Amino acid sequence: MSLVLVVDDDASIRKTVAAGLKARHFDVEVASNGSEALRILQELNPAVVVLDLGLPDIDGIDVVRTVREQSRVPIIVLSADGSESRKVLALELGADDYVTKPFSIVELVARVRVSLRHQSLDSLEETALREIHTGNIRIDLTEHRCWVDGEQIDLTPKEFNMLVVLARRPGKLVPHRVLLQEVWGPGYQRETQYLRVYASHLRRKLGDKAGTPDIKADSGVGYRLVLDTSSDDE
Repeated sequence: MSLVLVVDDDASIRKTVAAGLKARHFDVEVASNGSEALRILQELNPAVVVLDLGLPDIDGIDVVRTVREQSRVPIIVLSADGSESRKVLALELGADDYVTKPFSIVELVARVRVSLRHQSLDSLEETALREIHTGNIRIDLTEHRCWVDGEQIDLTPKEFNMLVVLARRPGKLVPHRVLLQEVWGPGYQRETQYLRVYASHLRRKLGDKAGTPDIKADSGVGYRLVLDTSSDDE
């Protein structure tokens, strides 16, 4: 079983999250502050960290920074509603995803499962991959071609590159700034209107066949490529 480290200074949230994860056959360790979380991370090497940003001793942003200097363990941030700038900063420092409080345990468990599902892929040197497969999408990185359900689709260079950035992180939130810099270049940071236009073009070209991932927008934060996970909500 995979070990999940839950870090939150609210005892009721720790108890609820731990119970929800254990009911779905995860091992769980809990920490009430950043110092305790970093110690457990060193000692037990958890598979996923669920981290509240509002900790009493060390700012959660600094915990993300410290963890990412030491490990590639997936980090799912818990954040208060309305703290979009902190969500974005945590993601840019290396967090993999976020869930906004108040949240459902079903949603959080789904995010944990996605992180585990792709942990082994993230450990690979992605530049060595010649193809990416996600759902019924196949992308040839050498030939710059893409197929959906075996049928080749025509993408512009920018559409292709945006799809590649999302497909390399299936299910994970990619912040606006990361998308802009990887697709358009380092001089782009705030041109989010580009992303809205190209996401719309990609959705239309990819279509809505069964098995085709969808491009979802997290308002004010970023985009993710997701498959229907309703079967995971047990």
